[in-house]
Amino acid sequence: MSVGEYLKSRVTTLKPPMQKAENPFKVLGLLNRLQWMQFLVAFIAWSWDAFDFFTVSMTIEELAEEFGKSKTDITWGITLVLMLRSVGSITFGIASDRWGRKWPFVVNNILFIVLELLTGFCNTYTQFLWVRAFFGIAMGGLYGNVAATALEDCPPAARGIISGMMQQGYAFGYLLAVVFARALVDTTSHGWRPLFWFGACPPVLIIIARLYLPETKVYQERQAVREATPNITKTFIAEGKVAFKRHWMLLTYLVLLMAGFNFMSHGSQDLYPTMLKNQFEFSADEVTVTQVVANLGAITGGTLVGYYSQIFGRRLSIITMAFVGAALLYPRYEYGKVICIFMAVVYAYLVLLTFLGPEARGKEFDVAHDRDLEEPLR
Repeated sequence: MSVGEYLKSRVTTLKPPMQKAENPFKVLGLLNRLQWMQFLVAFIAWSWDAFDFFTVSMTIEELAEEFGKSKTDITWGITLVLMLRSVGSITFGIASDRWGRKWPFVVNNILFIVLELLTGFCNTYTQFLWVRAFFGIAMGGLYGNVAATALEDCPPAARGIISGMMQQGYAFGYLLAVVFARALVDTTSHGWRPLFWFGACPPVLIIIARLYLPETKVYQERQAVREATPNITKTFIAEGKVAFKRHWMLLTYLVLLMAGFNFMSHGSQDLYPTMLKNQFEFSADEVTVTQVVANLGAITGGTLVGYYSQIFGRRLSIITMAFVGAALLYPRYEYGKVICIFMAVVYAYLVLLTFLGPEARGKEFDVAHDRDLEEPLR
C-alpha cells in the first residue's frame, strides 16, 4: 500500500462500524466467574497503584514543610516516579511474559508494601527521593500485568466496556487518595505519614486474592507450547525477536500515543490540588469535593466511552473525546495559562496521531491465532 492509499484509508476507516448496540449488562454477562475475578483483582490492584502515586500529590505542602524544601523540590518525587516507570514496565513486562502473570504481580505488590512503608518513615529529602524513584519502577511494572490479567481471557465483545472500566481504576485510585488524605493527613500527631502507612495495607489483601487465582487461559496455552520445545528460554527469546521485528513500528506508534495520553493525565492532575490550595485558596474540604467530582466524571466517561467505542470505533471515540476535552479548557480564568495552552497543543497532537494510526478490534489473543509464535516453533 502506497503512502497516499494509506492516508486515504485513514479517512474511510474512521467511518463508524455502527455495530448493534448490545445491552451493556448483557455484554458484561458474557464474562464467567473466573473472568470477573481476574478483572476485579486487576482493577483493585491498578486502583491502589494510582492511590500510592497520588499520595504525594495530596501531601506536597506537608512534605515541603517536613523536609524544609520548596513545593517545586517536592515535585521531583513525582517526576522521578514518571521517569522510571518505563524501567519497571520493561522489566516486569518481560518477567510476566516469561514466568506468568501471577508471580510478577505478587512481587510488584510486595514492593508497593515496602516502598509505601518506607515513604512514611522517610526523615530526609534524599531518602524521600530514593524511595519514590524505586516506587516509579514498581508502579511502571504493574499496569501491563493487570491489563493482561483483566483482558486476555475477556470475551472480545466485552473488551470495549471492560477496558474502559479497567482504565478507570486509575481515577478510582485518585479518588480514594483524595478521600483518605482528608481523613488521615494532619488528623494525628504523625501528620502526613499515616496516609503512606495506610497505603501499604491493602496490597496484602490484593496479593492473597491473586494467589488464589490461576494464570490466564491464554498464558497457560502459550506456556504449554513453549514447554513442548527443547529450550523454553530460547523459544521465548526467539518469539520476542520475531514480535519486535514485525511490530516495531506499531510499538513506536503506541509509545508516542501513550506519551500524549500521559501528558494530558499528569499535566492536568498531579499538581491540581496544590493549585487549588495556593492559587484559589480552597479549603481542605473544597479541594476534596472538587477532586471527588472530577474523578467520578472520569470513571463515568471512561466506562461509557469504552462501551460506545465498540459501536463507533476506537479511533473515532478517541478523536471525539479529544475535541470535547480541548473545548473544556479555560485559560481565561487564570487557570495555569501556559499548561492550558500546552494541553491544547497535545490534544491536537493526539487527534493527528490517532487519525494516522491503525485500529484493530476483536482480535484473538490465544495461541491458535498468534502468527508470531509460528516462526520460533519451526
